[in-house]
Amino acid sequence: ITSFLFSSAAAQLKLPVINNGIAHDVKKVIEDYPNRFIHLMGEMVAEHTQSTDYQCNFNVNGAEESIITRYSAKKKVCSWQALMLTTDNFEKATQKFKSLYSQLNNLSANTDKASFRLKGIYESPEEAKKFTSVLFSFEPTNESLKKLKVEISMQYIDPMEWKVKILVYDREREDVER
Repeated sequence: ITSFLFSSAAAQLKLPVINNGIAHDVKKVIEDYPNRFIHLMGEMVAEHTQSTDYQCNFNVNGAEESIITRYSAKKKVCSWQALMLTTDNFEKATQKFKSLYSQLNNLSANTDKASFRLKGIYESPEEAKKFTSVLFSFEPTNESLKKLKVEISMQYIDPMEWKVKILVYDREREDVER
């Protein structure tokens, strides 16, 4: 009887395995940033005047689609984005936005030159605003990641759609710069 009680008690104490899902996928994208996402690039999807879109070559957990865009500038500028949800329900979009924030805030990742954590300040979406975003910063700050930005956004698109996205991109200059 004693051995039965201990074996069943131990079984109850086991913690469930947590699937980091999107956090793992975003970490993979950030870690390939120094390579300009070349290892993640799949088939070309569309060619525009100043950019080319490519399919991401792995399935992003929970994403409706994920695209890598390379811009035809002198400097190799690129971006990655995953559309995580399209819905007409504001509450559903808000829940997804908050869930993504929770998964990405304090995410640790490494590149060839640095180890860092993502830090962001949560801003509650408001239906009247029609756009909300959280821009994550890197801690500790690192010169090699100065132009890299990670962002989650929630945006209203007419006629009745909320879109929640994760973006990883180059930012040439800060908003306050000329």
